[in-house]
Amino acid sequence: MMTEALAHGSAQAPWPLVLTVMAAILVIVGVADVLAHRNAKEITIADAAFWSALWVAVALGFYGWLRGARSVDEANLFLAGYTLEKTLSVDNLVVFIAIFDYFRVRGALQHRILRYGILGAVVLRLAFVLAGTTVLSVLGPFADLLFGAFVLWSAWKMASLGDDDEGDEESDYGEHVGVRLARRFVPVVPFLDGQSFLISGSRAKLVLSERGAPGDDEFEPARSYATPALLCLLVIELSDVMFAFDSVPVVIAVTREPALVFASMIFAIMGLRSLYFILAALLKWLVHLEKSVVAVLVFIGLKLVATATHEFFHWPPRMPSPTESLAVIFVTLGLGVVASAVATLRNPPAKDD
Repeated sequence: MMTEALAHGSAQAPWPLVLTVMAAILVIVGVADVLAHRNAKEITIADAAFWSALWVAVALGFYGWLRGARSVDEANLFLAGYTLEKTLSVDNLVVFIAIFDYFRVRGALQHRILRYGILGAVVLRLAFVLAGTTVLSVLGPFADLLFGAFVLWSAWKMASLGDDDEGDEESDYGEHVGVRLARRFVPVVPFLDGQSFLISGSRAKLVLSERGAPGDDEFEPARSYATPALLCLLVIELSDVMFAFDSVPVVIAVTREPALVFASMIFAIMGLRSLYFILAALLKWLVHLEKSVVAVLVFIGLKLVATATHEFFHWPPRMPSPTESLAVIFVTLGLGVVASAVATLRNPPAKDD
């Protein structure tokens, strides 16, 4: 809204400046996060809550800056995209819990693996955002129909699998494509060794002997060996590819400007490492959150289809504004949280053994 900005006596900040500010904020807070957790120690709920709150506060601060530097509508689009990506990430983290459990990865090592996983997710989201916005620019309204169908399919898939609580627990991640690929290039020891992803041949021999592994005649000599920590990281990175297929079209549906799409996703992703430890403790209390996520996906999918029909047939005559879309998302997710709180207060989850 350049005319509105000029009316107030100042031009809008150009997108390169917006991305520069975003990068500066993320680097400063990201480095502080890494330095605060550079020692290998257990992550407490209090620490995770502090850093989760800090990352949310940083995102809201960027939102406030956008309101003044660009426009209220664009700031609301960023906030809507951020909220969607953050909420959809809950399902990602649920899968990560199952992956960590399979590879018996605990505590500080989870934090280290998530750190590298998030760096990979940043690069992956950038590639998907560029691809998605390119498809939109080339196909126009037809891309809206395509993305709308995909988002509605994602909603149906989530709703149909919502009651299958044991699916992830029974997954054999030892046969995951990432594990099979790693085994083709480097031998694997079946035991963790501290926080190491790769260990030397001599170290592998020592680790195996300490754990009662095969003798020298059965030891396969190699320069390096992968530990289950590396396999776990590969499975998480490749699993995130599938998550990106789901989340990128959803965020693009709300926020068409590539810079805003990328900014909303990266701000949401950067706080996931701390959010994981909170979610792992509170997951059993969020019993109805997934239903509200499904409802939001249905709203986004129908909005995409309506956008296409509006372009083709000028129907519906009016589309929801960014502020209205943001309100629908917040209210729907808020109802899911409230319903979860009421349900768990009435029927508290069983304590872990």
